[in-house]
Amino acid sequence: MGKLKLSDRQLYALVEALKLGEEVKPSQQAKRKAFAKYKIEGWENSKLTGIFYSIQRRLGLIDEIIEELVGVSPLILDPWLRATLRVAIEIAVFRNPNEKTIQHLKGLAKFLSKRTHPYVGYYYYELFPKVINYIPKLDTEEKRLKWEYLFPEWFIARMKALLGEEAEELLKALNETLPTSIRANLIKTSVGDVENHLRKKGVRFERSNRVETVIRILDPFNPEWLFNKGYAIAQEEASAVASLILSPKPGETVVDLAAAPGGKTSHMAELMENKGKIYAFDVDKTRIKRMKEVLRRTGVEIAEVIKADGRKAPELLGEEIADKVMLDAPCTSDGTIAKNPELRWRLREKNIPKVVTLQKELIESAWKLLKPGGRLLYSTCSMLPEENEEVIKWFLERHSDAKLIPLNGPYDPGFLEGTMRAWPHRHKTIGFFYALIEKKRS
Repeated sequence: MGKLKLSDRQLYALVEALKLGEEVKPSQQAKRKAFAKYKIEGWENSKLTGIFYSIQRRLGLIDEIIEELVGVSPLILDPWLRATLRVAIEIAVFRNPNEKTIQHLKGLAKFLSKRTHPYVGYYYYELFPKVINYIPKLDTEEKRLKWEYLFPEWFIARMKALLGEEAEELLKALNETLPTSIRANLIKTSVGDVENHLRKKGVRFERSNRVETVIRILDPFNPEWLFNKGYAIAQEEASAVASLILSPKPGETVVDLAAAPGGKTSHMAELMENKGKIYAFDVDKTRIKRMKEVLRRTGVEIAEVIKADGRKAPELLGEEIADKVMLDAPCTSDGTIAKNPELRWRLREKNIPKVVTLQKELIESAWKLLKPGGRLLYSTCSMLPEENEEVIKWFLERHSDAKLIPLNGPYDPGFLEGTMRAWPHRHKTIGFFYALIEKKRS
């Protein structure tokens, strides 16, 4: 590999893209805007896009280096200085810039003086030698893994406690991009027809061997047409497995307590042959709007969307009215990092107890809704035991009328007998947890 060559203009574009990315979401929109301003096109665009996303993935690490050099959290620095330091560290510490690029990086002091205040430019200029000569102290295994796999140290330590040596394979899997997964919607079409459409488009794909309606698309392809027609819906295999486990039947009454954006609701309606009733609860206005659109496209007729907190469901619907309850609980979502790379630095260990409290309140609400003889599926896309097995243990201790129905596949046993887990590195899907509970008849 030759040394990295970047011009002033390219560096300005990167700094502006990062700065704008703090105000404009999603960050790719900010990148497009800043790159257009500096006329970044063609091969130049793909080179700088790679650097931009690399900074996003490494952000937690880069910010730690800034804090080490500056002595305060980068979040309290001038936003222009923060963006410039992030770019400078990515290039100076993690890449191999040529002499000219190093001079251009130093020259960002002038750019800063114009954008914000001359003092800020002067400060950056004084700090620059420290940036160029920075060498990390990788004195623990956690630090080494953090630099290699780009996760917070607490998360790495947690995964090692769960998986031992295997943790490294999991971290590697979370850094790989998952192929787009879609589920054929049998209310409107067949799996064969969806596969024929992909063949006609010359797209390579594979059918999931765990869920026969899930297809993984192996080439860059936008399945928008299939979604618009309602022939398919974006859904990961592990997420589709949840509805199959709960297995709602035609004519039953089902409550989906955290339903948006509607993947499981539409899947359950399909399994129920559009006969019966599904009450789909959610609180987020934007996600509800998306869910209504998904249900309309997929031809679901039995779902009633209710904008309310799932914890209020028993008051709104009455108790013991449901044959089945789906609780795909709000969680830290660490199992989905392969799909959302920037999520990794937003994971905060101190936020877990708050999430767990909500999960416990929701499962209690689910239990009130359930008829005797009915079944509840509790699932999350988290890999942390306190959001999964610990919640189920806590729940079973409180309810003598609750019986865990053992799950034997298609994935691996959880850390509590009878529960199940999907692992990114073992099953090539997102991380997921499942527990099926039956309410005993008195």
